[in-house]
Amino acid sequence: MNFDLIDLSVSLQHQASSEPLKPKIRYLSHAFGFWQMRWLFGVRRSQLHRSRGLGWAMEKITAITHTGTHVDAPYHYGPESMGKPARTIDQVPLEWCYGPGVRLDLRHLQDGDEITVAELEKALSAIDHQLSPGDIVLLQTGADTRLNQGKAYFQQPGLGRDGTLWLVEQGIRMIGIDAYTIDRPFHAMKADYKQSGDAEVLWPAHFAGLEAEYCQIEKLTNLDQIPSSTGFMVSCLPVKIEAASAGWCRAVAMIPR
Repeated sequence: MNFDLIDLSVSLQHQASSEPLKPKIRYLSHAFGFWQMRWLFGVRRSQLHRSRGLGWAMEKITAITHTGTHVDAPYHYGPESMGKPARTIDQVPLEWCYGPGVRLDLRHLQDGDEITVAELEKALSAIDHQLSPGDIVLLQTGADTRLNQGKAYFQQPGLGRDGTLWLVEQGIRMIGIDAYTIDRPFHAMKADYKQSGDAEVLWPAHFAGLEAEYCQIEKLTNLDQIPSSTGFMVSCLPVKIEAASAGWCRAVAMIPR
């Protein structure tokens, strides 16, 4: 191998505190596996010498497809995108899920701040990079350092409609973030809605996908371990779930040696 791998994914955890809709994982032990083998094959425990009478282990998971590190398909934002049926996760082009990574450092922004076009341009200027079609943009907010710290994890900046559409206009089809959501946090949008009564302040980055097709990787981590802001590849292939709005993924950065 002529590159190093950096894991950009969080684990799918039982009753994870960072998930409003708690996933459940039932761990089925090797002892349980023996009883399945006995049912399937009629084998006796004393006959399984190499495994010392044990069978296989497995897990039963109850979780939404947006649990843990995952890729959102255009169908997540609505039934149509750009006037056509929105692609589900099994229809997302694989080419969108592998490409040159561009990390944008936005850790100076505060909870509830919007990642504006000006902020994106400033972050790109700081690394002397011009976006190209096929780049995978990774927004570094630092929220991942507060994973499993209760409400603190949900304190983050996020994209708005303008910033999302601007990225897609540059040819970006995959946008990632090291936070719970690519939008501003729910509490910030809720406060704006209560004050203004304008529902357009709700979920604007996601809803931008209704008019400009794109995918996003939410709940990344370890962006600080990538040694440079460019010059690396990203793989974020999602689990292929038929007709689904999202798929769990094991996102990795591939760093040339």
